[in-house]
Amino acid sequence: MKYKNAKLLLLGLLVVSITLVISSQIPAGHGFAQRPQPQKQDPQKQAAQKQDPEYSCPMHPEVKSKKPGSCPKCGMTLKQKSTEPETTTNIDVNSGPNRFPNVELITQDGKKVHFYDDLIKGKVVAIELMYTSCKYNCPLETARLVQVQKLLGDRMGKQVFFYSITIEPDKDTPEVLKDYTKKYHIGPGWTFLTGREADIKLIAKRLGLDSLPNPNDPDGHTPSLLVGNEATGIWMRNSALDNIKFLALKIEQMIGYEASTVETVAANKTTAAKLDIDKGQYLYTTRCAACHTIGHGDKVGPDLLGVTNVRDLNWLRRIISEPDKLIDEKDPIATSLFTKYSQIRMPRLGLAEMDVNTLIDYLKTQSASV
Repeated sequence: MKYKNAKLLLLGLLVVSITLVISSQIPAGHGFAQRPQPQKQDPQKQAAQKQDPEYSCPMHPEVKSKKPGSCPKCGMTLKQKSTEPETTTNIDVNSGPNRFPNVELITQDGKKVHFYDDLIKGKVVAIELMYTSCKYNCPLETARLVQVQKLLGDRMGKQVFFYSITIEPDKDTPEVLKDYTKKYHIGPGWTFLTGREADIKLIAKRLGLDSLPNPNDPDGHTPSLLVGNEATGIWMRNSALDNIKFLALKIEQMIGYEASTVETVAANKTTAAKLDIDKGQYLYTTRCAACHTIGHGDKVGPDLLGVTNVRDLNWLRRIISEPDKLIDEKDPIATSLFTKYSQIRMPRLGLAEMDVNTLIDYLKTQSASV
């Protein structure tokens, strides 16, 4: 009898123990017959979610808005501030000290490529950042690099490759980039690329092409051109607005050609002439010649022969200083030219008033001499 009672006591203790163990695994407030109840959200978080979204410019963070739109300084599309932590891509990093992320990009033709494996590895390259809606340096960068491309001739696409990567990928789709290449008559060997914004930021950071936002810089990014030979590990950064012959020479040297077009200092010691630099010619060559001629026909923009005779002086000053404002104001002449020349934006040249007048005087003098 005692033995039977002991068995019953042990069985009862075992049942109680199992019940306690199972109960300890159930979250607080849940029971066997209860469904989990939704957790109450923090009132502060709920209030934050109900707030109006905020938009800001990636290049000018001081520019903020409660509505979507464009940055009044650089024209970039305002980005909505995210309340979620930024996600990153798992990347395959190759070549040297983790310099080249092998992220996926998309060309202007819609082809998917990997940055290191398909574009950089074993090649001589020139890389720049741009965006198609830019009102400042980008149009001039592109036009001047077209000149460099022509100087390099059939080496393009065989011995050297140009890459232009948009910093506004949500707007610059492959179709938009394709249209941009047609406007500027981009030749072979030059690829325009878009992709995920986080991946493009990573590329810019690794290559040293990212720049800190500068409230005093209306463009929002520095017009840099990174030229390098991945096989040799030699890289240099230049201004994308530099002298086109200088840029072509540096790229040739990366390929391995001798600098045969440049005479040595020693050879010039006794024959070098005194430099006679005309300010107007310099301004025209560095700011205008990539898109215009004086008496040799249209290029990306119109032939400027006789322009000082057919246009009002004040209008000329404005089209040089603030062409985007004339378009926004729907000025009939500016709008007509914008439509005629494939809606290519003339960039703001950032010239002082004295330089604008010097440039106009040069155009007048050259037109009279043709």
